[in-house]
Amino acid sequence: MTPVAHKPGSQETPIQTFDWRPPKPADRPRVAEAVAATGMFRPDEIAVALEVFDDYCRAPGQDYLALAAYGPSGGLAGFALFGPTPCTVGTWDLYWIVVHPQAQGQGAGRGLLERAEAQMRDAGARMCAIETSSREDYEATRRFYLACGYQEVARIADFYDAGDDRVTYAKQFEKSLSLRKENE
Repeated sequence: MTPVAHKPGSQETPIQTFDWRPPKPADRPRVAEAVAATGMFRPDEIAVALEVFDDYCRAPGQDYLALAAYGPSGGLAGFALFGPTPCTVGTWDLYWIVVHPQAQGQGAGRGLLERAEAQMRDAGARMCAIETSSREDYEATRRFYLACGYQEVARIADFYDAGDDRVTYAKQFEKSLSLRKENE
């Protein structure tokens, strides 16, 4: 799941300047803190976020790309993990995007998403897909994706748990020909 941790109902307005760069392995404690501090994840989900972060740190760019927002004091305010979707042509997934509650509502979430999308496009992506939860506490997250130009394209009932659907959002970056058609 990829929640954007920001205050429900808030409009993210850049009121703070961030430094945008790839995170480092030393950021792991702050990544763990940010994911846990949102209050939206079970322990097993936090473990998965850290596993993906660790995979990125072991081999940056191999399976995942990452971007972090650092506040004026140099501390990690939020991060995004994303990468190409296996067995697709030009489709990428946004696996995680989290903003520490102390930095919510200051433009970090939107800045991370916009910069991640730019990196995807630069790498040849034609689409980004995001999955998230239908739970009530994810309402602000779903509104955020819609406000950023994503469309809900699928929903699988009871996917994460009874009453907790998987909601998939997608955004097309540009039209492209399928490699299958080009090779026929």
